[in-house]
Amino acid sequence: MAQVSASRNKKPAFALKDMTLNFETMSEQQILAIADPIMDNLMDASTQIDHARHVCDFTGRLKAIVTPDYFQCVCQQYQTEKGYFATRPPIAVLHRPDSAAILWKQHFTQAPGEFVAEMVLVHRDGRYLVDHVMVF
Repeated sequence: MAQVSASRNKKPAFALKDMTLNFETMSEQQILAIADPIMDNLMDASTQIDHARHVCDFTGRLKAIVTPDYFQCVCQQYQTEKGYFATRPPIAVLHRPDSAAILWKQHFTQAPGEFVAEMVLVHRDGRYLVDHVMVF
């Protein structure tokens, strides 16, 4: 009986080491499969001017920067000047050990030309989160 209870208290080998996800080992397709839906939500929430939904996948650092007032001001400005987000084909995925930077060619409904949408994706506490995002 002592042997059984001792084995129940043992942690599996993988839990003994705090494993960190390495973005360098992930393919571009794997990263885009994670990043695209997150960016879709960010852009749709931005169009709807829904702050809570927009920041739901942000790190604490980024949530502190994107306050409700700041968010509303930025959304109203880009919507007035450029319209709404349109097509967004990927350009590149940059691999780093602890993050990935994703770049897309961004189009708008009213502004001519091509813009850049970028996101820095991290993995924290079992979740993929956005630590930086911008359209310029």
